[in-house]
Amino acid sequence: MKLRPLPLDLPKEGDNGSDDDNSVTQENAATSDENSEGDKSPPAKVTEPLLSPKDDFSVSFRTVRIGGRSFKVTSIITHLNICLYATCFWIQIGALPYLTKKLGLDPVFFGYLQTTFAVVQLCGGPLFGRFGDIYGARAAMVLAFVSASLSYSILGFADSTFLLFLSRFPSVFMHAMQAGQMVITDTTESRSRAEAMGFLGLSYGIGMVVGPFVGGLITKGFDEQHAAFVACAGSFASIALSLYFIPSVTKKTKAETKSTSQIFNLSRLLAVVKHPDAISLLIVKFISGIPIGVFQSMFAVIAMDTFKLAPDENGFLMSYVGVLTMITQGIGIGFLAKRTTEFGSIKLGAFILIWTYILLSFVSTVWQLCVVLIPLCMGLTLMNVVISSALTNTVPESDTGTILGVNMAVNSLIRSMSPTIGGIMFNHIGFASFGYLGTVGSVLTTLFLLSRNRKAT
Repeated sequence: MKLRPLPLDLPKEGDNGSDDDNSVTQENAATSDENSEGDKSPPAKVTEPLLSPKDDFSVSFRTVRIGGRSFKVTSIITHLNICLYATCFWIQIGALPYLTKKLGLDPVFFGYLQTTFAVVQLCGGPLFGRFGDIYGARAAMVLAFVSASLSYSILGFADSTFLLFLSRFPSVFMHAMQAGQMVITDTTESRSRAEAMGFLGLSYGIGMVVGPFVGGLITKGFDEQHAAFVACAGSFASIALSLYFIPSVTKKTKAETKSTSQIFNLSRLLAVVKHPDAISLLIVKFISGIPIGVFQSMFAVIAMDTFKLAPDENGFLMSYVGVLTMITQGIGIGFLAKRTTEFGSIKLGAFILIWTYILLSFVSTVWQLCVVLIPLCMGLTLMNVVISSALTNTVPESDTGTILGVNMAVNSLIRSMSPTIGGIMFNHIGFASFGYLGTVGSVLTTLFLLSRNRKAT
């Protein structure tokens, strides 16, 4: 399997608009020349505003200088939003298992709750991608944070099983990371996209470090409901940032006709995933994602029951995972992107995971778990980021949001299966079963990649 980016018509430096914008400029210049023949008065001084209301697309290329380097305003706000999203998400994720235990629910029921969340997101992922392609990345990001704030607010009032389940349903469009990937895809060249998505993951990792820590402190000092309300407030802040700083148009190609019926166009969704490379990448993502999906869905329960960690200690452990993810995404992805192909990076990640899952099956203490989490985070982060980047290179620019939505749907499908499987495995086999499942999944992933490589050659 050899992944080749599709050629994109990217604007060159100094090119702030489309051909239509240039033609309008030429017409205005011609009109100005005609008027100057009868009017010899000096031309008025025109001051260009920082953000032009007439050309919203130009905002995505505006830059600010920080420490002698230029950064896109859109990228800065996108990274800030993803950091806030991860912080709020992990605040409530850390509080959720303790809230379910407080209400007298067992680990299996917690698994059902996680499955509900994943199924709801599975239904919304592809539709969210189509929505972003049609209405723009900014509209998609606002929709994601509106969904998040509604979900967290209901969780804050939850004092019964019904409200716990109800809080999961607004998450149908809670795909802020996918919206961030849309913005990055629209505003970066294909050759540097993997590294750019790696840095976006770095911003998520910062939130993943801060979120559990803050959530653990709030839960310990107040209660689980207060943690949910803090997450809700953070989501409202992201809505304001998105509306004020992110341009309504980020794609370099003309958007589709805005029609709600186009969002539910099933034939268009199927056409996007028909590319052989896209199918192969999604298969790899599914096979390699099941073991870690099962492990992640039960991670808080494992920390609570197997390693006897308190809420704040569980927060510290999850923050540690966030630091490892940050290091891999901020340094590792960029380092490998310049030295190997996307396919080579995926193979390396699969090989690392084989040996990591073998070690995981022998873990018996928190310190051993912390050591094994280092290669586990490296391998998983490498595969996830590179696969997401490679998928955007298998479709035209007009469909990048849709393929990212399908990619997210695979994640959601895994999460919908994982909690139930994880609850059964944990109750009947024990902690070591997660290592066994991971070893089998990683071996199958590696064999599939090698078979695709032979067919390509």
